[in-house]
Amino acid sequence: MDYTKTIIITTINKKTNAISDFEKLLKGWHIILVGDKKSHHIEDTSSLTYLSLKKQNELGFVLNELLPYNHYVRKNLGYLFALKNGALSIYDTDDDNAPYKEWSFPSFEIKNTLSINGSKYYNVYNNFTDELVWPRGFPLSLISRKQEFSQTIGDHSVGIWQGLADKDPDVDAIHRLVFDKEIVFDKNPPLVLAQGCYCPFNSQNTLWHREMIPYAYLPATVTFRFTDILRGYIAQRCIWEHGKILGFTQATVYQNRNEHDLMKDFNSEIPCYTEIEKVVGILDSLSLKNDFENNLITIYNALFKHNIVKELELDLVNRWIMDLKKVL
Repeated sequence: MDYTKTIIITTINKKTNAISDFEKLLKGWHIILVGDKKSHHIEDTSSLTYLSLKKQNELGFVLNELLPYNHYVRKNLGYLFALKNGALSIYDTDDDNAPYKEWSFPSFEIKNTLSINGSKYYNVYNNFTDELVWPRGFPLSLISRKQEFSQTIGDHSVGIWQGLADKDPDVDAIHRLVFDKEIVFDKNPPLVLAQGCYCPFNSQNTLWHREMIPYAYLPATVTFRFTDILRGYIAQRCIWEHGKILGFTQATVYQNRNEHDLMKDFNSEIPCYTEIEKVVGILDSLSLKNDFENNLITIYNALFKHNIVKELELDLVNRWIMDLKKVL
């Protein structure tokens, strides 16, 4: 099997229409489905591998020994499995996001592209719609403020591409509870965020360059709705040390969202509302290097010191690094 281009999805459902659509439309890509205790068995095909708990336990990753069950972070094992099998690009998505027929992402080396500079935070959704909408994890205190920023056009080296999602994009529970509306984004050109400029990104429609995958680690001791957002802020800060930046592109998927309890989501998102600016302050205060091991250990030690993650996270991160060294 060819794992050069790999799609990572975790699911507890039967094989969804969205998964089948990825199989049909994305020729040359291999899907890795990461199962859990509640998962339905899904048969392997030439373009799909189902990682049951039995298979996960047989992979020999030390991270697995402490990774919780019934938890989204079991996706971490999918990243490691993909790297072990030679993945050069890893695409992160969920089982309720379906690709458009024209699904594609820009090159990691992109020319003549808009760059946003001069702002600590930037709401990228503003470039793709006139609706009042913000990505999950964007500081609530900044939503109604006029953003001060500058723009340049140039050539850029992107480490991670975040694609948007139509119909039910990645917004927080506050937005869903207040507005409760579908959003279809404009098909506008991609853009990048210069070093020093943050925008939250998620695990819904995200393309990672192999070299940046060490920063794909999903923390296990924070809430479900915070894990990929915290991961995203950490990854942004780290990839700057490697001469890379974060890029955003138009919606390449649409979401038929699985059933959610919005008040439960709200409770799970409380750290997204209360801790983001604290997290960014911590990240900006740290001296990092072009070294994923140093960066992850430095960051998670600082986050533990400031009560963002629990002590168990430090052991999990060390195990993630040990496993990465086996597969990179």
